[in-house]
Amino acid sequence: MFWRLQENVISEADLVGLVDFIQHTKRFTQFNKVKEFEAAFSRWQGCRYSVFVNSGSSANLLLVNALKELKGWREGDEILVPAVTWPTTVTPVMQCGLKPVFVDASLTDLGLDVDQVARKISPRTRGIFVAHLLGFPADIKRLEQIIAGRDIAIMEDACESQGATIDGRKVGTLGTAGTFSFYWGHHMTSVEGGMLCTNDEDLYKLCVLKRSHGLARELPAEYHDALKEQYADIDFSFLFLTDGLNVRNTEFGAVLGLLQIDRLNEYIRIRNANYARFADVCDRYAEDLLVLRSPGVSSFVLPFVFRQIDRKRRFQHVIHEAGIESRPLISGNLLRQPFLRQYYDPHDFVNADFLHRNAFYIGNNQFVTAERLAILEQLMAGCLS
Repeated sequence: MFWRLQENVISEADLVGLVDFIQHTKRFTQFNKVKEFEAAFSRWQGCRYSVFVNSGSSANLLLVNALKELKGWREGDEILVPAVTWPTTVTPVMQCGLKPVFVDASLTDLGLDVDQVARKISPRTRGIFVAHLLGFPADIKRLEQIIAGRDIAIMEDACESQGATIDGRKVGTLGTAGTFSFYWGHHMTSVEGGMLCTNDEDLYKLCVLKRSHGLARELPAEYHDALKEQYADIDFSFLFLTDGLNVRNTEFGAVLGLLQIDRLNEYIRIRNANYARFADVCDRYAEDLLVLRSPGVSSFVLPFVFRQIDRKRRFQHVIHEAGIESRPLISGNLLRQPFLRQYYDPHDFVNADFLHRNAFYIGNNQFVTAERLAILEQLMAGCLS
């Protein structure tokens, strides 16, 4: 297979840097490199605080868990979630005792159908978990208009859309907090890893605590003296301020993140150039394909959304035979997955069902060359003309 979803994103220079780090340190668990990477990511992202964890999924769990405590959400309070997304945008809501209320997908940007959001907000709605899918920014501005000042938190899952923007602001900075993934196949990698970003100091402090068992000593040093005085009867070494998780990452992951973040803007430039050419080719086949466009895209993959399922099946077979790897469009209709279909009727989500049946994607990254795109163009011409 000559065109995989992702290829070896860890360069020789990354390996040299990692080996050099290993040879010159004795501390491999979360320490100074993690702090350095968090500071670098905050600068790149344009936010005040970043918390490095072991995956984007853990970042989502940490966020929901912390907001539930911080805002006093109760068991059964409702969080609006997408019907099309990676499962771990939704499962943290369930794991924290909250009720996911599913919203159909938009066929314009793959985000939430904002008109349906307006209908599904109830007196028990406490948050909206927005997923910016495949590099396309969801319509946060419309959501803010719908919320209209109510105490409803907007959480942004930007795991697939690092660097995407809305009016010049990066996704993940528009709501209460944003989450990112540095998994192998994403815009940059720490092999496994994720980040939670926020401008809210209280949320940041609680996430730092919860990341590491609830330990007070995990907070920045400027908070220590007051806590030692407040809890003088407990040894500060093992002072637990909240119920916690253990979703820390390692110094190894932070070193790789620091090495990769310097190349991230160039990776995004290449991905977006590839996507622009891809979308232009797709425009020739408007009778067959829906083409997704956004001025703030940070392309994750190259999605094919077919109007007719038989045309989709035929073309997916053609590219497979040509050695191009593909995947369904994320979960498809998440309500059709076994862990959810016993609770919900998937037929209520028309656009999600359409994407479930009629869409798939292939890889887009810094290794996708003009030559590969030319081959894809030829395959499309042969199959779709």
